[in-house]
Amino acid sequence: MTVRSLSTAVEARIDRAARRLLDAGHQPHRPVRVFVTEFLVFGAKQAWACAFGAMLLATMAVVHLTVPAAMRNDVLTIAAVLLQVGMLVFGLETVRELRVVLLFHVVGTAMEVFKTHMGSWTYEPGGLFVVAGVPLFSGFMYGAVGSYMVRVYRLSDLRFDRYPRQWLLAVVAGGIYLNFFGHHFVADARYVLLALVLLLFARTTMHVRIHRATLRMPVLVAMGLVAVFVWAAENVATWAGAWSYPAQLAVWQPVAPTKIVAWFLLMTISVALVTWLYPALSSGRADSAGSTADSRRPRGARAAGDPRLPSTGPAGPASARRESSAFRDRAPLG
Repeated sequence: MTVRSLSTAVEARIDRAARRLLDAGHQPHRPVRVFVTEFLVFGAKQAWACAFGAMLLATMAVVHLTVPAAMRNDVLTIAAVLLQVGMLVFGLETVRELRVVLLFHVVGTAMEVFKTHMGSWTYEPGGLFVVAGVPLFSGFMYGAVGSYMVRVYRLSDLRFDRYPRQWLLAVVAGGIYLNFFGHHFVADARYVLLALVLLLFARTTMHVRIHRATLRMPVLVAMGLVAVFVWAAENVATWAGAWSYPAQLAVWQPVAPTKIVAWFLLMTISVALVTWLYPALSSGRADSAGSTADSRRPRGARAAGDPRLPSTGPAGPASARRESSAFRDRAPLG
């Protein structure tokens, strides 16, 4: 994979400006300065990865405050389409990433049609862009989750240790998806499935490149944090009237925290879908030395001539051979 593929053209320009700012004057690497820099870069990357979801959520709030109820579904659908087109036209998202968004859209819309039919939640009636009572903007909310996952993968050079076998992940994710439908007819197996997810990822850790540092984090913690943030966004969306749960029909109230479990399970489906479309994401299993294989090795003269790479011999240690994109001249921060 070339360095160019690690970012879009717009992100490359932002990256060059960010590097000039962060490395201006080559200031001493004082601990406080290093911590603040890494913290701010981490926050900026997360915000950048959430760009589509954040814009969609802000649009919901604006539409709620400015558009008559009868027109909101269509306005939100048109706005979501324009946001997605804008992401591509202005170089904020790649065509390859759009495939993930569309897949999430299809999977999410199918579940929305069923769940609204069963009364799990409801949408405002009316509108032209509606399928079986479900406005089409609803699929973009699932697409926002997919957009975040593929963008954060690219922005942070995610690598994994002890990643579960793909077929096991597919079986558990398939069970979770079926349970979203089946629990209306048979016993709810969500907590059994939750236990399986915890067992599946119990030993899996992820490596997240920030600026110069690489953060190591249990995957379960990352999935839990994302589930909490999605739940928080769901509170904003239901307040904005995008949809309502039965307990919110009379008067709005916060979404029950138990929904975090549902979003955590949805994250498992999301991980399965993304690693299916991006096989390299799950191929970085730990080797016998505990390091993660990296497909982004430098090739040609750069591989042999970069003076910044440590070396203990002709080949160097595994960490040196796996040149992190954080140390390439043109590597993107995001």
